[in-house]
Amino acid sequence: MHYTYKYHLDPTASHREQLDFYRDTCRQLYNHALREFNKIPESAGTLTQRVRQVRDQLPDLKDWWDDLTDLYSTVTQAAVMRIERSVKALSGLKQQGYKMGSLNWKAPQDFRSFSYVQKGFEFDRKDGHTVLSLKKLADIPVVKHREIPDTETVKEVTLKKEATGEWFACVTVDSKETPEKPGNPERCIGIDVGILKYAHDTDGRTIGSLGLSDDRERLQREQRKLSRKEHGSHNWEQQRQKVAECHQKMKRKRRDFLHKLSNYYASQYDLVAVEDLHIKSMLESPGNSRNTASAAWDTFTTLLAYKCKREGTHFVEVDPAGTTKECASCGVATDKPLWVREHSCPACGFEMDRDANAALNILSRGFEQRGVVHSESPPVETALPLFTSSESSDVVDGKRVVESGSPSLTESRVSGWVGWGSSLVDPRADRLPHISHPCHDGLEPHLPQTRLVAAFQVEELSDGPRRGRFATDEFAT
Repeated sequence: MHYTYKYHLDPTASHREQLDFYRDTCRQLYNHALREFNKIPESAGTLTQRVRQVRDQLPDLKDWWDDLTDLYSTVTQAAVMRIERSVKALSGLKQQGYKMGSLNWKAPQDFRSFSYVQKGFEFDRKDGHTVLSLKKLADIPVVKHREIPDTETVKEVTLKKEATGEWFACVTVDSKETPEKPGNPERCIGIDVGILKYAHDTDGRTIGSLGLSDDRERLQREQRKLSRKEHGSHNWEQQRQKVAECHQKMKRKRRDFLHKLSNYYASQYDLVAVEDLHIKSMLESPGNSRNTASAAWDTFTTLLAYKCKREGTHFVEVDPAGTTKECASCGVATDKPLWVREHSCPACGFEMDRDANAALNILSRGFEQRGVVHSESPPVETALPLFTSSESSDVVDGKRVVESGSPSLTESRVSGWVGWGSSLVDPRADRLPHISHPCHDGLEPHLPQTRLVAAFQVEELSDGPRRGRFATDEFAT
């Protein structure tokens, strides 16, 4: 498994000049290699073979291109082989339905990185500081905030310049030891993501959305100032960097939040189930697209997927259709508008928070996708659309479909806790086999400082519909 450590570089003025020289020379080499690649017909071989034909021309190029002799050999080879990765990336986007053209030449502001592959780099200590020694370049001070384990092999180091002018070293490692996934996962969780609340899981936790309104307002002010500057002037460049810093700050806040959240779920559970959302179509919708883009759900699932693989955790993406409408108790689908935040089933009377109900449905589908199935019974009673209301909750229009085995037909008392310290009794107890949940054996995950642990109780009352409520307990660790 390959993954990357990112370290901040602290180059001097002379180091920055050398790094920019390397970057711009690699850009010119890439543009030249792309022109030569386009001359080779597709019938001459596979994509890899055609790119390697261009790479084999490097020794001849060095005879008349003096700047190439100042670059390390693997750096020039990586600049040419970048064409192969770019073509494969374009092909992947075309397969997903995007309208993509062909590769274009890179302008100076579009080419921001170069790579050392396999060799030519090492971490060293000089004058009491950690430096990144790069062959034919320099020993650049680096902020090495975490060590690379000895069991991991460094495959590549990429030097990247951000729009703010900062330089970073991205160290790609190969971890040969990947833990095996448990054959019978016990600590399982389903996660429903949203906008008002970023995530709601089956353990009763609600994670609030990341507040970026102040940062967004500052970004808008800085962008208005940039629009009043003369393009290309010194003042324009200074203001452009301020805008880039605003973007960078928001990006770091968002990724820090997503990294911590995904790492928690991947490390504390044996199985994590989420929705396989179609973000592209959601962004094309007429309303709320900015909040949808800011939520970065696709980034969250991408981070969660690779962290689950690293930790040996099952990661399941389920079909999102109907997870909000379907009742977690009897399985009846009920239409409800977005403003109705509580699920109330007209068939069995089960009441629950809208997002908590969706999280239980996601977990149930995750079990089914892994092979834990239940028998489906045909509906035995139907009714026309019905609208009712109560003092405590809103019940919306929907067809009342009562299945055989539904709690509304079979009087039984269901009492259980979903939370820390006991086993899970799924509201679909009549449709799914009993499955042990994270909290038995008294195991508790590591949570920062003070935390709010919520547990969900489902109980069928003798004098009314079944209701769900959250019991909370705040304590310090």
